[in-house]
Amino acid sequence: MKIPNHVAIILDGNGRWAKKRGMPRNYGHAQGAKQVETICEKAYRMGIQYLTVYAFSTENWSRPRDEVDALMKLLRSYMANCLKTAEKNRMCVRVIGDKTRLDEDIRLRIAELEEATKDNDGLHFQIAINYGGRDEIRRAARRIAQEAREGKLEPENVTEELIGSYLDTGGIPEPDLLIRTCGEQRLSNFLLWQLAYTEFYVTPVPWPDFTEEELRKAIEAYNTRDRRYGGVKEA
Repeated sequence: MKIPNHVAIILDGNGRWAKKRGMPRNYGHAQGAKQVETICEKAYRMGIQYLTVYAFSTENWSRPRDEVDALMKLLRSYMANCLKTAEKNRMCVRVIGDKTRLDEDIRLRIAELEEATKDNDGLHFQIAINYGGRDEIRRAARRIAQEAREGKLEPENVTEELIGSYLDTGGIPEPDLLIRTCGEQRLSNFLLWQLAYTEFYVTPVPWPDFTEEELRKAIEAYNTRDRRYGGVKEA
């Protein structure tokens, strides 16, 4: 079985999973965070080299204030736990998204985590926090325009490869497989540029119930696809 090099996951269904059990939505988010750690380990053991998860979108700020506050509290805790996990499993962790809206202590924890793990040779793990695909492209376009205005960049040199290098995921290969849990069939503003030739897999399973077996099912489905890039079949 061919293992995708890069898997991206939209972590959906935490709140619905909790509601079904008569628990508050925040309980679902906490269980979902625990599942991320498990899947990171399982994914790397299966041979996946890059894993990117959608943790908090730019649109999530519109959720009820108490839920956002609880998510930020969970994020603080997760950053600390992730550092321990990364040390144990040699994970290289990178946070993508606009960090400027996050509280200073969270930004510092992110910087510490990225610095401490940058040379690790295990799973390359990307966490999308305050991330939106359109916002990412906007920020990249603004940087390119600024450099062009300063004479550092000629317009004719703006290629797809150059634009890709200005994105939050610069230097990271594009995903081979996107998994969305809990049955929704939309991108939700996730990795809009990077998913141009990515295979999609949607499962009705909510994220807290997403196990190694479910990950394997997604990869088995991926193996049935006729992979093509710009109309050219993958070798």
